[in-house]
Amino acid sequence: MFQGFPEESTEFLWGVRLNNYRDWFLPRKQIYIDSLYEPLKALGAELEQRMAEEWPEEGLQVKVTRIYRDMRGRKYGGPYKDHLWLILRYPREDWAFAPAFYFEISPEGYEYGMGFWSMRPSGLELYRRRLQRDPKSFETLVRRFNRQDRIMLRGEEYKRSKGECSRLLAPWFNRKGIDLCVFHESDERLRSHDLVEDILEDFRFLMPFYRWFRELELEPPLD
Repeated sequence: MFQGFPEESTEFLWGVRLNNYRDWFLPRKQIYIDSLYEPLKALGAELEQRMAEEWPEEGLQVKVTRIYRDMRGRKYGGPYKDHLWLILRYPREDWAFAPAFYFEISPEGYEYGMGFWSMRPSGLELYRRRLQRDPKSFETLVRRFNRQDRIMLRGEEYKRSKGECSRLLAPWFNRKGIDLCVFHESDERLRSHDLVEDILEDFRFLMPFYRWFRELELEPPLD
């Protein structure tokens, strides 16, 4: 069972950010395993189990990242990641329409939420087309979203307009990706099992968004 991340977890990630090289990491590898990798796996396993109990029809599976960057990722820095994450998503080969739930821990704190980040242009066009064809279903979700201030909307926006939509949907329409997230600086919730309940509470709020994005798979293909 997940028992929280020890204080060493964020301290270690700060160390990685400031000392991202092998000679610093190897003597401290066990700190990474004990304070980050094992707790992250435990959190992912518990979230996967709890979400399967609440939403068995979704078939969500967890994947936990490791700290090692591949060669492509090393253009962003040294051989190690200074933030670690897990994702929960429906397993499929084509991720063009694949939203996911996630949790991430970094030197600055932690965040969790739901979104999609690498949808192809054709998938984004289907997203915008559905917003224009059937705005009411998403407007209902957005009105509910706008009545709270805990979860934030993030996502890179196109510089040029991609079309017309209602004023209510305008903040959502012109984005290259959608990230609905909660961010906290490192706190006592991160150190305890209470974090699981916090995450699940907000995942329950986000599940209707997740299902709306999953339904993009059913959209007729573009001409």
